[in-house]
Amino acid sequence: MSTPALPLPAATRRRRPRLLRHGRQLGLTLSGLLVLGVLWQLGIWQLQQSLPLARMLAPVPALETLAELISSGEIMGDVLASLRRVLLSLCLALLAGIPVGLAVGFWQRFDAATSGAFQFLRMISPLSWMPIAVMIFGIGDAPVYFLLCMGAVWPVILNTAAGVRNLDPRWLTLAQSMSASRSELLLRVVLPGILGSVLTGTRLAIGMIWVLLVPCEMLGVTSGLGYFILDTRDRLAYSELMAAILLIGILGYMLDSLARQIQRRWA
Repeated sequence: MSTPALPLPAATRRRRPRLLRHGRQLGLTLSGLLVLGVLWQLGIWQLQQSLPLARMLAPVPALETLAELISSGEIMGDVLASLRRVLLSLCLALLAGIPVGLAVGFWQRFDAATSGAFQFLRMISPLSWMPIAVMIFGIGDAPVYFLLCMGAVWPVILNTAAGVRNLDPRWLTLAQSMSASRSELLLRVVLPGILGSVLTGTRLAIGMIWVLLVPCEMLGVTSGLGYFILDTRDRLAYSELMAAILLIGILGYMLDSLARQIQRRWA
């Protein structure tokens, strides 16, 4: 006589659809990357007919070179230098953008007085400030931080201000009716209420910083992924150049995924 199958625990039953959904999503992601790799190789084959050196830009040489660069540690110093600039620039953008966004969201007169200037400055490409940044700050990390902050601060300001405007006014009224001080109102009502908007602005700022990082690191610094790309161009090391481009894409994807996970957890 066969023993009847025991029912699965409720947690296991709930986990199965989630695992299937994640597996399906992973399969689609890998399929998209495979198609991208095939198109990449087809483009190289087409380019080789007029430019024989293009074979060094193909996927297999680039992946092999990337593995060598990582295993030897040759590129890790540049990666760490770039990530340090990303982190510091993001912190500076948050320190400047959140207070300004709070002021814009709370005070209509301040919003009216600054909206035109902010929109004007936001529409100027941060790379346009390169000559002025070098003239003011000289050569080195300082102009890089300035340019990265010029690109990253606007998403933080705009999303923080939007979060303030979307706050339920009843929360503020209730806190004031309970004689909450300004610091208590800010720390216990406003900041928790706008956290989701701030995290959205932070994620956008990370994307902006990462896109601007490589051209900014071509501005006289002696480390970083942008500097590494310039160096490979000068040495005609095209497989290393393509490997660096691959690594930039991988690291950017990982940074965005990390920001997305934090946003989902805390927003």
